[in-house]
Formats: sequence, C-alpha cells, structure tokens
Amino acid sequence: MRRFVPVIAALLMSTPAIAEPLHAIAMHGSPALAPDYQHFPYVNPDVKKGGRVTYGVVGTFDSLNPFILKSMGTTARGVWDTIFGNLIYEPLMVRSADEPFSLYGLLAESVEWDEDRTFVQFNLNPDAKWSDGQAVTPDDVIFSFELLRDKGRIPFSNRLAAVEKMEKVGEHGVRFTFSEKADRETPLILATATPILPRHVIDPATFDQSTLKPPVGSGPYRVKSVSPGERIVYERNPDYWGKDIPSKIGFDNYDQITVEYFLQENTLFEAFKKGEIDIYLEGSPTHWARAYDFPAVRNGDVVKDAFKPQLPTGMLGFVFNTRRSVFADVNVRAGLSLAFDFEWANRNLFEGAYTRTESIWQNSPLTSLGKPADDRELKILGPAKARIEPAVLDGTYRLPKTDGSGADRKVLRQAVDLLRKGGYTIKNGRMSDAAGRPLAFEVMTQTIDQEKLAIAYQRTLRMIGVDMSIRTVDDAQYQARSFKFDYDMIMKSYPASLSPGIEQLGRWGSAARDAQGSFNFAGTADPDLDRLIDAMLAARGEEDFEAAVRAYDRMLISGHYMVPLYHIPEQWVARRSYIGYPEALPLYGYQLNTWWDKRAQ
Repeated sequence: MRRFVPVIAALLMSTPAIAEPLHAIAMHGSPALAPDYQHFPYVNPDVKKGGRVTYGVVGTFDSLNPFILKSMGTTARGVWDTIFGNLIYEPLMVRSADEPFSLYGLLAESVEWDEDRTFVQFNLNPDAKWSDGQAVTPDDVIFSFELLRDKGRIPFSNRLAAVEKMEKVGEHGVRFTFSEKADRETPLILATATPILPRHVIDPATFDQSTLKPPVGSGPYRVKSVSPGERIVYERNPDYWGKDIPSKIGFDNYDQITVEYFLQENTLFEAFKKGEIDIYLEGSPTHWARAYDFPAVRNGDVVKDAFKPQLPTGMLGFVFNTRRSVFADVNVRAGLSLAFDFEWANRNLFEGAYTRTESIWQNSPLTSLGKPADDRELKILGPAKARIEPAVLDGTYRLPKTDGSGADRKVLRQAVDLLRKGGYTIKNGRMSDAAGRPLAFEVMTQTIDQEKLAIAYQRTLRMIGVDMSIRTVDDAQYQARSFKFDYDMIMKSYPASLSPGIEQLGRWGSAARDAQGSFNFAGTADPDLDRLIDAMLAARGEEDFEAAVRAYDRMLISGHYMVPLYHIPEQWVARRSYIGYPEALPLYGYQLNTWWDKRAQ
C-alpha cells in the first residue's frame, strides 16, 4: 500500500481546489465590501420610495429592444441604460460605482471561480422572479446567451466567443468553462454586461425585429405607457423580487420614471426651465455659465450641482476614419491634429472652461503623460517600441500650445511639415499630393456645438490649404452613418474607467474594424494594438496591469487616430429642488438611480 502514497499525493496536488461561493468578485485584488455588507456606501438606505421623476433626451425611438442591430440608436432609454439604470432587464451581477471593477450579487446571489479563471459559475438567487411572477432559472440564463449570440448585435453577440461549454449545475447554477480565447476579464463581462431574458416570453424567430411591445423583465420597473418617438413611462414594480437585497438597497426610489424626447437640445432645455423636466445633465461650459439666469434658479426651485468624480478624463475628439485612404498615413493625421487651435476655441467658444485632453487616461495612475516607459512597459511593448514617438516614450509628450490667435504660424508650420512627410505640399494655395489631388475631407456633426467646433477647425485648416467640409445631420442619420462607418471624420467621445478591458477590443481591435455596429470608429486594425489589449486583459497584478495600460496609451497617442479636444474635471447637473441625492459621492460620480423625490418623504 505504501508504494501508492506518492501517486495519491501527486493526484491530490494536481486536482484543482474546490471553488468556494463568493458574494463578490474583482478584476484585481479583492472587493472592498465584506459578505455581510448591508448596502453600497454611496446610497441612502433610509430613503422612502415614492414620487416621480421626468428625464429629457434628444432624439427619438421606435423600439424597446436594445440588443439588436435594427434598433441601435433608436431604442427607448431606460430599458437597458447606463445613465438612468437598467429599469427592465438585469445582469447576473452589478458593478459597484465606488470601486474600479468589483461586482456584487444581483440575479446571481453568489459566484464561483478558480484562481486561473478557467471557469465561472453563477448561482442564481432562488427568489429572483420575472415581472409576471415566474422564477428566473438557469435555463433563462443559457437561453439569453445563446439567443444574443445568434440574433443580437455586437457586443452581445460576442459574449460566448471564449466559452467552451455552458451548462446547468444543480437547481440554480450555470457554469461557463472557458477556452484559450478567454482572458481574466471574461467572467466579469459575462456577469455584468449581458441582460438575462425570459425564455418563456421571447420567441427567438422574431427576436431580431424591432418591437414596441412592453417587455417582461426581472428589473425594478415595468413599462406603463409608450408614445413612440415622444415619451416612455415606467412604473415601479411593487413586487420587485430584489428590492431588499444589499446591492439594490437605496436604488430605484421613484414610483414613476418618465423619459421625454425632444428634437433639439434647446427645446429640451426650455422644457426644463418650465418645469416639465426634473433633471438636466449639462455638458456645455458656456451654457452652464450663461443660461441659468431664469426665475426658477433665482428663487431656488432649480439647483445647480457640480460633482467631482475620481475618474480618468476619457477622450472627446474628431476621429479620423482610417478606412479612408486620405487618413492612411500617420503623419497626415498628426499634421491635421496640430492644426486645431484649442486655445482659440477654448477662449472664444467656451470662456476658458476646458482643459486640453492629451491622453485617454489623463488625471489617473493609468496615463502615460509625465511618466517615462519603465522596463516593465518596454517589455510589454517589445518591437512596437520603435513605433512610439520619442516624447511619448519618455513621458515628455504634450500637445503644443498656440498663441490663441487662431493662426499661430509656428504651430501651423509644424503641421505643414508633418503633412509634407505624409506626401502633401501646398500647390497654388491648396494642400495636394504628388498627383495633384487636393487634401479634402468631410466632418459629420450632430449638434450646434459640434458644428461650431468644426467651423473653427475648418477656418484654421483653410490657412494651410486643406479643404474640410461640414455636414450636420439629425440624430437618426448620425447614428445610422456612425454604425455603418459612413463618414470621413466624426466627433466621438471615448469614456474611460480605472479598469479598461474587453471594451477596448470593440473600440480599437482589429476584429471590430469591419463589424457594423462596433465602436471602432477610427477603423484601426493593428496587430500591435491587439497585442497590447491582450496584455492588459491578461495582467494579474496591479503593476502589470498599469504598465500594460500605459503602453497601450502610448500606442494610441502615437497613432494619432483622433484630434484631441477637451474635458472638464466636473460633472454638471441642474435639478428641481425637490430631487434629492445621497451625501456620499462614489468614485464614478453621481448615480441617478440612487436619487429620489423629496416630496415623497
């Protein structure tokens, strides 16, 4: 018998440890809240539910199905929404807005995984129910992932790409076993970024068609009424299954939520002034400074709030569509970027309220600005180091500051020199290539503010012989052309978090370049970018992760895929005085789904 002991010991050592059910998981490190946590730290747990709120948005809608390509950009807000909250459908776990990337139980009351994250198992809360009273089951989870794979739009259709096997475990569990395509973020994406849909209600044959039929969901609200393109009203479900679980305490406080639609921003703001809208999310510093001198503000019925989140800046900019041959050369993109006079625009259009954005992760530990690449980064970059501009590599990179005249000759000369490297010279007053073809392109804009910026940019480009035309289109056309990549240049915003991950594949990855509906607006298809995204996703420790993001940041900066614009360090919100919010501000800033109607207290 003794001779079998080493064999048995070896078998025991090679057997993976049994995973223990966890109440929460984190991308790196451990979740901040213990298993016995009562609620998130940024909510008011004692708020009395009741009352109502009316939001306003610019645009239109003709569908209540946000998960299919036909409804992109035309789905009613709130069904599955990062701003107003997921009112109808829910994911398996919910993200804490006070941590970089930690998830806590929602439909899944616990989760299991191994150290290498080769699998993840979600154990459903036995109390989870659909709004029609039926139980949420593992079969619903499996059905949802398979249906979205077959009929959903990107990114929902890609969720199972790295899953080798999906199976029901016991009465309440669903286990996902991963293939080699998976990364360390994959289980977290499955947990929080995919809606769970009711198998007993949805017909797969018609799922990919737009519909205005009120859906059955597991979320805290039901659709009360729909006026296509004008208004959608949600009512709180008094029998909502999750109202007492810790991750939902302090949320979903209104009895009724209305979303009103407007064709123009000015019309929306006028409705807010009249009291028809309760909360106005402000994005213009000029408007914030000048537009709030009306009676409701003066008498205290409207309150202006400024919130300071602890987030990276993200990036707003004019995006080059590199699918167009005119933008194929990085020197051309770099030269055109220099021609935008931020100092002039900031002073003349925005009263100096903005700060220039130079990195997607600016104002955070993840940015490469001011930080020379260390050995860890250089190893991650590998041969791609040769493609990084020296100033970007050593951390001294900064966009040049102009004299604010709108015609800074020194900076424009640098722009012309870069365009010359890209094959263009000024001939008879026009920037032209060797064959005499002029450097000309069109920028598509959506709003008056975007158009003003484009006009300022256009004026400076004309000084160096570049012909940029401007086409302003309505919201529906803007969204449709965006998703089809039907533009030369477009204005887009790239939000940033402290836990960038798989969403970067959709924004900059090669596989997303030709996938209509993806967010790869620049049309990048670069093996080095793909490799750096992979390194970011594979990082286990915090130091490796930060080094990978900084290396990736340097590659994006050196690629000049955007004309960087600006950011503000605050979030601006105007509200009716009867709308209240918690005292604690989480890492990610204000959370509208934790606010309430004081009149109900």
